Amino acid sequence: MAAKKKAKKGKASKSKGRKVAKKSSRKAKKSGKKRVPNAAFMAPMTPSSQLANVIGSSPMPRTEVTKKLWGYIKRRGLQDNKNRRMINADENLRPIFGGKSQVSMFEMTRLVSKHLRSA
Repeated sequence: MAAKKKAKKGKASKSKGRKVAKKSSRKAKKSGKKRVPNAAFMAPMTPSSQLANVIGSSPMPRTEVTKKLWGYIKRRGLQDNKNRRMINADENLRPIFGGKSQVSMFEMTRLVSKHLRSA
């Protein structure tokens, strides 16, 4: 039994000095193919009058609605200082948030989707 332990130690000590090539877990990018956006996200949506006070009234894709809403939140400093996942509502956002004074960013997306309809 002692011979087996010595043999294992010997093998382990040999590999310490060598550098082992790491295999990349990333897949190789396919050249020539561009990423196609999902059509559901790119369909223009019309905001409600309450949401239009914040982002504008012209129809725009959901992705653009989210960008404009976050721009509004950042400009006004409405993210909670202690918990950055929480958004504090001002007079324009309170009707969108269902009268709540504070919502999480995940809840916000659900509440905003109620204020969008197909153009």
